Amino acid sequence: MTNSLNLWLIPLVPFAGFLVNGLLGRRFPKALVTTVAWVATLIPFLQVLNIALHFSSLSLPYTENVGTWITAGSFHADFAFALDQLTLIMLLVVTGVGFLIHLYSAGYMAHEEGYWRFFAYLNLFMFFMLTLVLAENFLLMFVGWEGVGLASYLLIGFYFAKDSAANAGKKAFVVNRVGDFGFLLAMFLIIAHFGTLSFGRVFNQIAQHPEWQGGFLTAIALFLILGATGKSAQIPLYVWLPDAMEGPTPVSALIHAATMVTAGVYMVTRTHLIFDRSPFALTTLALIGAATALFAATIGLVQTDIKRVLAYSTVSQLGYMFLACGVAAYSSGIFHLLTHAFFKALLFLAAGSVIHALSGEQDMRVMGGLRKKIPITFWTMTMAVFAICGIPPFAGFFSKDEILYQAFISPNPIGKLVWFIGLFTAGLTAFYMFRLWYLTFFGESRAKEAAPDDHGHGHGHGVHESPWIMLGPLVILAILSVIGGWVGVPEALGGHAEITHFLSPVTQPAGEVAEGAHSQELLLAVVSVVVAGIGWFIAHLMYFVKPAIPEQLAAKVHGLYSLLLDKYRIDELYGAVIVTPVLLLSRYVLKGLFDTGVITGGTLALGYTAQGVGSLVQRVQSGNIRSYAGWLALGAAALLLLTYFGFGSHFTF
Repeated sequence: MTNSLNLWLIPLVPFAGFLVNGLLGRRFPKALVTTVAWVATLIPFLQVLNIALHFSSLSLPYTENVGTWITAGSFHADFAFALDQLTLIMLLVVTGVGFLIHLYSAGYMAHEEGYWRFFAYLNLFMFFMLTLVLAENFLLMFVGWEGVGLASYLLIGFYFAKDSAANAGKKAFVVNRVGDFGFLLAMFLIIAHFGTLSFGRVFNQIAQHPEWQGGFLTAIALFLILGATGKSAQIPLYVWLPDAMEGPTPVSALIHAATMVTAGVYMVTRTHLIFDRSPFALTTLALIGAATALFAATIGLVQTDIKRVLAYSTVSQLGYMFLACGVAAYSSGIFHLLTHAFFKALLFLAAGSVIHALSGEQDMRVMGGLRKKIPITFWTMTMAVFAICGIPPFAGFFSKDEILYQAFISPNPIGKLVWFIGLFTAGLTAFYMFRLWYLTFFGESRAKEAAPDDHGHGHGHGVHESPWIMLGPLVILAILSVIGGWVGVPEALGGHAEITHFLSPVTQPAGEVAEGAHSQELLLAVVSVVVAGIGWFIAHLMYFVKPAIPEQLAAKVHGLYSLLLDKYRIDELYGAVIVTPVLLLSRYVLKGLFDTGVITGGTLALGYTAQGVGSLVQRVQSGNIRSYAGWLALGAAALLLLTYFGFGSHFTF
């Protein structure tokens, strides 16, 4: 490797792709738009692979300072990028999965208007996410943090002519501003107490002061949690993510799997030295994660839109990652982030293939019997379903089991509680994912032979398999969903926990493994698999053996069923408590005050002032020479008086 890794090129190339397609793409043929977008994503991926191949020879952490960005007194912030073990994993996920989604998008979006605009937005999203990951300081991370919020707004609202899509984009943007406000307050506190926003300098000061516990570090951590709950869709700011499915399916895969929603988990892991000094913040983080995992899973039990089920599963799985960070098992959280990127991207892209096959249909109640009609989509999605449900030896089993085990052995007083919530949620996850599997692919076909929808999905030729430009990424992600977890096989299961050791310089895991821990971990793994198996069995009974049961059960517990179907009516609650009062305040009180008091009043005041001045000037500019002489004499007398009484010394002519 050369002395410089040119890390700045990794985000710059996607930005160049955004500029080319954004400015000129309207005039380009689709093939050229596609080529630009692919190349702009492939080059960073190849560069990251090259860094990974030579990673062992690097002196870490590695920093590249492009130049001084802001200087204000003693404070300065550099435009600098940094690389360590955590950064490398995130770069591989973002560029690798991101490139596969770009490939898939060429097939899925082939018949869309605004094709060039879509790929320009995708490249812009990649630019901001890579900036976030590579940032050496909080300020540059915040630029990427805000940027992915902007790009998500553009992508979620891609079908801006649809009110639901436009509203979903606005909702994502506004809700994330709440979390971003927390991030800003955290940065202000960091500047106040550390005098810098550089990760390295902040963490060095913390390391040099072991007496710093709680206090201002807790305040910083809590504000960072607020920021993370926004980006990573945790309670109470999760409400934007389920609506994000209004964007094209590849957007859902990109946001839910590999990029934006993982930003909060990455940020918490990156700043874990702050959280380690605040047991209260860690407990808060663990409780938010466990509550979100369970809450979202219960909603996913009854949803009928295939993408909405996957959206709530994303919220739930992110809860697991927060739970891991809350019990200080940061490497376990990143491990699940890695495997989740594989199987969740696959789930969304496979769902997109199903939607494509059914000419835009997303309701699972009118699916069924697709197993033999779209076999490649079926088998690849099956790999993802097994992975997310934690069935061994698929990827999700190892990462989810590691989180549950770390929660169980955590010294945190709530460790056993969040372990039980996580275990129960694992059973719910297996149920709703196999429910999706059975409703979509098994039983009698309920699919409609429809013409293409408004967005061009389907071609009016009946149910059909997707083209290979879409199936290729599915196959690759299916392989990764099987083997992706093998980098973290624990010693209790015959592995060496490679990813934990790899991340140890960054996450600083606990020391020696206690005696008997391996047998305990193995027992807990068996318990989690049994719980997942129970969830699968119940789904098999209700949606394959006796498919009449769900309707009968829904009728018996109609109130609970309606509550879950309506997502606990949280959106309605937010609308009544927050949105409606704010709209009333802005539309009637502030609008009336500002429009009537400031705009109208100011306009009238300016008008009367101008009228008065005009009247005065009219008298002065009378056209009468004698009048002019009088005004001149009056002015001269005034100047003489000022000079006589000594006021002239205060004026300079």
